[in-house]
Amino acid sequence: MLTGALLILAPLFFGFALRLENRRIMTVIHYLVEGLVYFILALLGLGLGQMSGLADQLAGMAVQVALLVVVLLIANLAGLWLLHQFQPMVPDKSVPAAASGYRRLFLAGLKPLLAVLAGVVAGYWLLPPLPMAEDLATAMLMLLLFLIGLQLRNAGLSLRRLLLNRHGLGISLVLAGSSLVAGLALAPMLDTGWYQSLALASGFGWYSLSGIVIGDALGPAWGGVAFLNDVIREIIALAIIPLLISRRPAMAIGYGGATAMDFTLPIIRSSGGLACVPVAIASGFILSFLSPVLMAVFLSLAA
Repeated sequence: MLTGALLILAPLFFGFALRLENRRIMTVIHYLVEGLVYFILALLGLGLGQMSGLADQLAGMAVQVALLVVVLLIANLAGLWLLHQFQPMVPDKSVPAAASGYRRLFLAGLKPLLAVLAGVVAGYWLLPPLPMAEDLATAMLMLLLFLIGLQLRNAGLSLRRLLLNRHGLGISLVLAGSSLVAGLALAPMLDTGWYQSLALASGFGWYSLSGIVIGDALGPAWGGVAFLNDVIREIIALAIIPLLISRRPAMAIGYGGATAMDFTLPIIRSSGGLACVPVAIASGFILSFLSPVLMAVFLSLAA
């Protein structure tokens, strides 16, 4: 039952077990990861574009995405608000408001959508059916997870210190727990099984992972729903971080999910100050490990 889960997770843990000292190699890996992400997203779009009856399913997909985004938003912010009541973070009042880099980051959040849209256009109008596209996407995902494991292992971060970061650990566990509660609530609304709904709720903003993993297991339509849910989370996080971080740092950091250690980290740093950086890295790191584990396990149980 768990063979599929282990197949997905093995490259991530294998990469994390290897230590590299060469900074040039790590720079190359950084650019490979970035390129692979957009290639995988284009393959996801290709699968959507070549899906039978795509036009008829778009309205249903829009409703499913809206349900996921809204219910997860409410559950996550409620859980993180409660965490702030019991384990408050002291905000840094001396930090100035985020400047022009905010707009650049916000626009960069639209790039994944453009990659998927390019794949949809190519699959719907330009390319013939490609039966090997799904296998290629899975292989690229495994390579991506291996490279991300290398990045996590060689980022100069102590796993022990990350797991002992009280605020980061609390934020990641509350974000994951509230997402799973939302997943259970969403199952009857999405008209899907409990395990499928829990898997959809376990992306935590990692859209390149959730789109392909969910798409492989449940079909390209659900893969598109998972991708859009997680990329919209990232865009919403960029919008709310400057608004919340001065009063409720845990809510601002936590809602970004796994992206708190990479994509949304610059806006967390500029809006919340240096004190928020180790918390954001710790919570994002933990969620980056939890997301593939939870999705793989729930999907294997649903099979």
